[in-house]
Amino acid sequence: MEFEGRKDGALTAVQLADNDGALVTNTAGQYTDAARHGRLFSVANSAAVATTAAAATTWTGLGVANPTGSGKLLILLQFGWALSVVGPDEGIIGLMAATDSDFAAAITVRCAKYAAGASVAYADDGATIVSPVLERVVSTYGTGAISTWHGAGPQVYNIDGSIILPPGRAICTYTTTATTAAFQFSYLWEEVDA
Repeated sequence: MEFEGRKDGALTAVQLADNDGALVTNTAGQYTDAARHGRLFSVANSAAVATTAAAATTWTGLGVANPTGSGKLLILLQFGWALSVVGPDEGIIGLMAATDSDFAAAITVRCAKYAAGASVAYADDGATIVSPVLERVVSTYGTGAISTWHGAGPQVYNIDGSIILPPGRAICTYTTTATTAAFQFSYLWEEVDA
């Protein structure tokens, strides 16, 4: 809820009303409004993917790029990952930001409101990226005994809008070591006018 200052210094809540003046409330989930209006998108690689080590510019994993000139901002909400087989190594998993240079629409992006508009974003499992920088460390993989990782099952990191991709930027998976085809990843984001 936003607050607006009054002249006497007290804060009051700013509330949303519809065209008839009735108070608008949301009893649904936090992303329902974005989904209902066709602004919520997701992507996941359906087959396990190999990853490159660290901040390689010839990168593989799963990434989302906001093309130059799209006119949209991509507000990242969630990042998910899971191992489909025993982890091949030990390391850190994270997210890195980069400049998009050759992302393709290799993996289909889905609108949460089925049959609604298309995303401006490209999703790819391998591309040449420029100036990759580790943005967030989100977990570890394969630590302890390689065959028994205690964080089993899909993991979700809530970004909650704290990373926003303007046109010409990409977000990519990051692993400290190169891995064989073991990881499956996903992203959830909202698209708004820039």
